[in-house]
Amino acid sequence: TSFSTPKKKKRDDGMREHVTGCARSEGYYKIDKKDKLKYLNNSRAFAEEPPADTQVRNCPLQRRSEQRRLLSSFTGSCDSDLLKFNQLKFRKKKLKFCKSHIHDWGLFAMEPIAADEMVIEYVGQNIRQVIADMREKRYEDEGIGSSYMFRVDHDTIIDATKCGNFARFINHSCNPNCYAKVITVESQKKIVIYSKQHINVNEEITYDYKFPIEDVKIPCLCGSENCRGTLN
Repeated sequence: TSFSTPKKKKRDDGMREHVTGCARSEGYYKIDKKDKLKYLNNSRAFAEEPPADTQVRNCPLQRRSEQRRLLSSFTGSCDSDLLKFNQLKFRKKKLKFCKSHIHDWGLFAMEPIAADEMVIEYVGQNIRQVIADMREKRYEDEGIGSSYMFRVDHDTIIDATKCGNFARFINHSCNPNCYAKVITVESQKKIVIYSKQHINVNEEITYDYKFPIEDVKIPCLCGSENCRGTLN
C-alpha cells in the first residue's frame, strides 16, 4: 500500500496551507524564497506597528502612574513587614563593623537610616533548645568568649556564632536606636532589626538584648544615661 503525499495549497499570504491540519504529518518541503520574503515582510510590518493601546501604555507618565497604583494596591493588600523584607533583600542597607566604644566590635551605619526601617536580618542556623545547650557548652570548652544565639520562640534559636552575618556584631544598649522583631516569611520565622529613630552616618547600631533576669549578672557597658548596669 502506498501513501500519497497530500498536495500543498497556498494561502493568500504566501504560506502553504496544510491539508491534513498538521505540518509534521506532511513531511519536509522547501519554502520558495519569494514566499519567504513575503512572509518576513508581513511579519516585520506587523511588529513595527504596535496596537494603539500599547502605544498609550508606553508613555513614561502612564507607566509611572501604573507602577504607583500597583504598589499602593500591593501595600494595602499585603503585610507591610513582608513588603519591607523584600525591599531589604533587594537593596541592603550600607553597614560596616569596626571597633566599638561599648564592647569589642560593633555595627555602624554608612548611610542615613530613617525611623521604622528594616536595618538588617539576624542570620544564622535555626536550632532547637537541646542543640543550643550542647553548643553553648562546646563553645565554652573551645574558649569562645561570646556565643551569638538569638531566641526566636520557645524551642527555636538562631545561632550565628560560626555561621552568621554582620547583625551578630550589634551591641546592647539600655537606650538603643533599634529594636528586634520576629516576622514570618513563607511560614518561616525570621528576626529583623528595625530602627526606632533616625540614625546618622557612622552612628553605632544598638538594640536591647532583653536577657532574662538571672542571679549571675552580666555588666552593661553601653554608657547611656539610663543604663541599668547589667544586661540581665
